[in-house]
Amino acid sequence: MEAIQGSGPAQASRATIIQTRPLAPRIGAEILGLDLRDDLSAQVLEAIRDTWHRNGVILIRGQSLDEAAQVKFAQRFGDLGKVLHAHEGRSSLPGVMYISNVRENGKLIGALPDGEMYFHSDQCYIETPSVGTMLYAMEVPSKGGDTIFASMFAAYDELPDDLKSKIEGCKALNVYDYQNAATVRGSEVKAGVPSFAHPMVKAHSATGRKALYFNRLMTDHIVGMDKSESDALLERLFDHQEQERFLYRHVWKPGDLLLWDNRSTLHARSDFDASERRKMRRTVVVREH
Repeated sequence: MEAIQGSGPAQASRATIIQTRPLAPRIGAEILGLDLRDDLSAQVLEAIRDTWHRNGVILIRGQSLDEAAQVKFAQRFGDLGKVLHAHEGRSSLPGVMYISNVRENGKLIGALPDGEMYFHSDQCYIETPSVGTMLYAMEVPSKGGDTIFASMFAAYDELPDDLKSKIEGCKALNVYDYQNAATVRGSEVKAGVPSFAHPMVKAHSATGRKALYFNRLMTDHIVGMDKSESDALLERLFDHQEQERFLYRHVWKPGDLLLWDNRSTLHARSDFDASERRKMRRTVVVREH
């Protein structure tokens, strides 16, 4: 177990400590002993933020949050984004979206209801992607539906030198189109589909640490590179990113809250029995205060 004090100019004068323990060797930390409905001090919040920046994923278990409480906590990290795509069952609060396979009156009450989902980074297909995603578990299946995280800090640090040289200064086009996904190489990007080319290596805006920024689900090609060369290189890079040593698999329990950093992590979802209920509540931090 680790005692972590928040970073920043006032660090020396802070007495507030949060207790954490690692989730995996290279990614993630669980924060212990907090009730997020409480009015957390600025010092505690700064320590949480620092833990998130350094570890990529933070887990806080045993919470009992309604929409307003989750939004209030998420807003302590920054401005919340509106839901970008039309989905059933929207909340009355603009920053809240449900990820669910539950149906009411024959209609889904949430988005992305079931099935496996490849590794990706949220909103990587727009010019200014969200910095963080917060997901709260309300109902979970008896097995499956896990969220798997990959550290792109560690993946960059351990990328072979020849691959670092190949992607230095390169950009990759990321595309939002689940019906014609980038995982099907060789398909053309359809007109009007959200897409944006980002540097394949980015420095984290808070820590300055370098991370890989591309993914199997949404990255279509490397800009300016021959297609066959781009496809082959991306396959090598995807395989590198997804190695077990960079991963943390989260097996959900009701009351779990996860906040992950889209600047330094990828995430994926494992399959689960579609006949079992799964209901999660999502909020997205688009920029930090």
